Amino acid sequence: MLLDISWRLARPALFRLDAEEAHHGVISALARHPAAACALARQAVGPLPAAPVALGPLTLGNRVGLAAGLDKDGLALPVWEALGFGAIEVGTVTPRPQPGNPAPRLHRLAAEGGLINRMGFNNAGVQALAARLGGWRDAGLWPRVPVGANIGRNKSTPNEAAADDYVACVGPLRGLVNWFTVNVSSPNTPALRALLAPGPLARLLDAVVAAAGGVPVLLKLSPDLDDAALAAVVEVAVQAGCAGLVATNTTVSRPGDTGRLGAEGGLSGRPLWPLARRRILTVLEATDGRVPVVGVGGVDSPGRAAELIGMGCTAVQLYSGLIFEGPGLPGRIVRGLSLLEGRR
Repeated sequence: MLLDISWRLARPALFRLDAEEAHHGVISALARHPAAACALARQAVGPLPAAPVALGPLTLGNRVGLAAGLDKDGLALPVWEALGFGAIEVGTVTPRPQPGNPAPRLHRLAAEGGLINRMGFNNAGVQALAARLGGWRDAGLWPRVPVGANIGRNKSTPNEAAADDYVACVGPLRGLVNWFTVNVSSPNTPALRALLAPGPLARLLDAVVAAAGGVPVLLKLSPDLDDAALAAVVEVAVQAGCAGLVATNTTVSRPGDTGRLGAEGGLSGRPLWPLARRRILTVLEATDGRVPVVGVGGVDSPGRAAELIGMGCTAVQLYSGLIFEGPGLPGRIVRGLSLLEGRR
């Protein structure tokens, strides 16, 4: 309740800022005083029901995870668990640092509860991320829930050499993170989605799974594939030994009036929900229980999270919902799911 009230007071001021400026401001503030931020967050969230869940070989603290993209460089890593997340995904990280696409590259659709981003894997590079994660561990601030790394290729790397980039991300992070998520589904790196073709994808996943050395590897899927193509990608991932699937990434489609800004990039948040839900159902049918599925895309309430869990997803992830519904959202969803599961 305290977090919800605080968010309602702070949101108008934050939403008057440029979307990326507001994002960096919040992350930087959390990063400057992480121990204090964690203490305040835990106090504001209050006790949450114990709700561990198995995701393949991983044991999540609960079914609600932080999606990649919100804290690319792990700047505020300890705070996410304090807000109630049962798993945390950092990244997307690339082998070499890169600035990403020119600004403006993040746009709010406040009326719809959506975001359009064309960030372009802006990050400090894998060596910087590994050093920061190691620093959190050395400082005794490592989360008690699993931490994963979403990995990608640099913009300058051709697809023919993409596997080298993904493998280069694995080495420095192996032994630090609990899983890797292979991101070939972002629309904001030129030609990246071509790696979703079965042949290139099989070669890429074989290389990453081998390099991971037993650390679970997940694959993040695009909602813009049709059902047949999506089912084919699922089969490749299962055969390659992926431990799970993350469905879905952002979409280049513009439902309703969401294209009014003329902004390029991937659409996320509430407008993505109808498409994401359909694609998640396709993925669940294609996996047929062989690997777990994490549902992502427009999850901004306990009801939507419960719908995906009821469809067969093992867990959900949030990003845009946190921006529009505030930092109390993960705790509300954890409590809501606990109540529903207690009634069964």
